[in-house]
Amino acid sequence: MTDDLLSLAHELWQQQEPFALATVVRCERPTSAKPGAKALIRKDGTIVGWIGGSCAEPVVVKEALRALHDGQPRFIALVGEHGASRGREEGLLEHTMNCHSGGTLEIYVEPVLPKPQLLLIGEGPVVETLAKLGQAVEFAVTVVHSQTAVERLVQPPVSSRTLVVVASHGTADQEALEQVLQSEAGYVSLVASKKRAGAVLEALRARGLPADQLSRVKAPAGLDIGAVTPEEIAVSILAEIIQVSRSRKVEWKPAEAAAAEIGGIEARDPVCGMSVNIASAKYRSERFGKNFYFCCHRCQQTFDQDPQRYVASATE
Repeated sequence: MTDDLLSLAHELWQQQEPFALATVVRCERPTSAKPGAKALIRKDGTIVGWIGGSCAEPVVVKEALRALHDGQPRFIALVGEHGASRGREEGLLEHTMNCHSGGTLEIYVEPVLPKPQLLLIGEGPVVETLAKLGQAVEFAVTVVHSQTAVERLVQPPVSSRTLVVVASHGTADQEALEQVLQSEAGYVSLVASKKRAGAVLEALRARGLPADQLSRVKAPAGLDIGAVTPEEIAVSILAEIIQVSRSRKVEWKPAEAAAAEIGGIEARDPVCGMSVNIASAKYRSERFGKNFYFCCHRCQQTFDQDPQRYVASATE
């Protein structure tokens, strides 16, 4: 199973598809999963591998999707009815689990995100220096020359994790910006003087681009550090890109189903007490004119055998 997971992880990494790895690092018996057990969670919420039963999986998937969204790892504890709570401990997310084997599972969830894409449109010393600096800080750098900019902008696709710098010096500024501004690019800038940048933006406004799109363009590109030489200008642009990236304005946007899992309205499982996302809940029952949602089939079966008992406890 580990070999299969590693092969899948390598394949997704090559395809630049984000995923998360969940690893059981500690357990207190009784638990179904043991230390070293692993699972891979894809961006749509599907899970491959084993890190516990059907009650553990929804919690791990939810935390994995959140980790993919904000880029931060998670250390979670699933504490059963016979497990010992570690109380308030920094860096530990504790979930009460009354429906699995009864012990405690501690799981480390690590997001694996593709490198942010630095798309440079144009040529010249600024572009050349930016390409070198971008690779040095581990961006995936793509350079598109001005003459082919319009045709090649879709290769590779522009996403919310793409940072675009247009430095075509008048050759394809308007055409390139018009295309990029209709994408989800997380950062867009134009290398130009204030006067020429204003003229380009005015021309785009005349073409019908709305104000909210034009406001996304940082022009002139780069932080105001008094840069003069092309190399210094490249440094100022990279500094601005890092500032934008670190402020988390550039995020991976989850698929629709995963987004519902992250931010949807939750209900309490009346059997085990777990929080269940209503939009994505697979198990639900209707009793006494009300919908009840469950983390797993076992909790639903337990509820259906004696609904009155759990309805009463849920309303206490």
